Amino acid sequence: MAAANRVLGANDRVRIAVCGVNGRGWDHVRQFAKQPNVEVVAICDVDENVINKRLAGMEKLNLPKPASYVDVRKLLDDKSIDAVSVATPNDWHALITIWGCQAGKDVYVEKPCSHNWWEGRKIVEAARKYDRIVQHGTQARSQGSAIEAVEKLHNGVIGEVYLARGLCYKRRHGIGHTPVSPVPAGVHYDLWTGPAPLRPFTRNHFHYNWHWFWDYGNGDLGNQGIHQVDMARHALQVTFPNKVSAMGGHFVFDDDQQTPNLLNCTFQYDLAGGKRKIIEFEVRNWITNREAGIGTEQMYSGDEGYNTVGDIFYGSNGYLAIGDEDVRNGFRSYIGENMKPGPTAHEGGDHFANFIDVVRSRRREDLHAPIEEGHVSCTLVHLANASYRLGRMLHFDPATEQVIGDDEANRLLCEEGRGYRKPFVIPDKV
Repeated sequence: MAAANRVLGANDRVRIAVCGVNGRGWDHVRQFAKQPNVEVVAICDVDENVINKRLAGMEKLNLPKPASYVDVRKLLDDKSIDAVSVATPNDWHALITIWGCQAGKDVYVEKPCSHNWWEGRKIVEAARKYDRIVQHGTQARSQGSAIEAVEKLHNGVIGEVYLARGLCYKRRHGIGHTPVSPVPAGVHYDLWTGPAPLRPFTRNHFHYNWHWFWDYGNGDLGNQGIHQVDMARHALQVTFPNKVSAMGGHFVFDDDQQTPNLLNCTFQYDLAGGKRKIIEFEVRNWITNREAGIGTEQMYSGDEGYNTVGDIFYGSNGYLAIGDEDVRNGFRSYIGENMKPGPTAHEGGDHFANFIDVVRSRRREDLHAPIEEGHVSCTLVHLANASYRLGRMLHFDPATEQVIGDDEANRLLCEEGRGYRKPFVIPDKV
């Protein structure tokens, strides 16, 4: 893959390609197409049926017809493409991001940026080596209300903050059992599988339900939950934890899902002066209550109306609750022992616009979610999942980014536990 050398000016058209356009990637197409002087010039998907559907959709929106690819490697050979946006299954995120950097493209990569800790470290190394702009898809960092909430927390609106509690309560039904079946016409299943082990095709291992299998996804902790883990860490002003523990299981449904639909995680931070901060996180995927009023103003239809997704921060003089990236949730605070209503806000933002602005300016420090921050937050996800799968607490060394005295955990967190299929291999030296 040849590197691109085009230097963009403030008024130059940014030519972007979107990889993976079945679900979230279609949002990428529409959002990037709304940006001034930006053109979606290519789309890529391993399902030709999805490509045809999206080409028709872009025509209906009066967007220029893009080039289409089923193999991302061919897309990356196009030197006229300035940036790629990655919305594939999680197991492809790191590989496309690294290949994109090597090809001279800037990259917007959906959350989680990595399928394991080692991949995240390689992405950071590639972004630095090839001097690329890489934005992580934790878009809550671009929401005006969330930005204001974090500023107020840092300025002491609820006193000294010692605990953040992340919530991922999404009413998800069981996925049932699906038998092995022929690969659908138009689906390039070997490419879809990519770095993961090649297994017989079943519907549950394909569109969307791949989230619930360890080969491709990271469960709801790495799906929805990474947004709230990232916001909790961002607001507490902490990086890697010292101790991680996670317990849970798969309840209620008899189905093919491997990942837990109930997961309780604790991340402990041992700070200077004997101080300590804690992040708690909970995945709960069935009928449940709300907490701190989060989600009560949502106007969604169907099961989404029962979701409670956000963060609660507890301080020495009150608490503050932030809803998910939907502007209608915003944040609310309650001050003092009598919990008197404090500051509140409901302001939106545009994570895609932030990425495009920095692609033009090359001011990496202006990214709201730089890949270095994404890697740290995703590491919390990977540590918690490893703790759950191994059934024990993990002691982590933030300096070396390694689990202390636990070779089995470290293998699970790195390439040795992944089993990459050739040629879809991330090299040790990117």
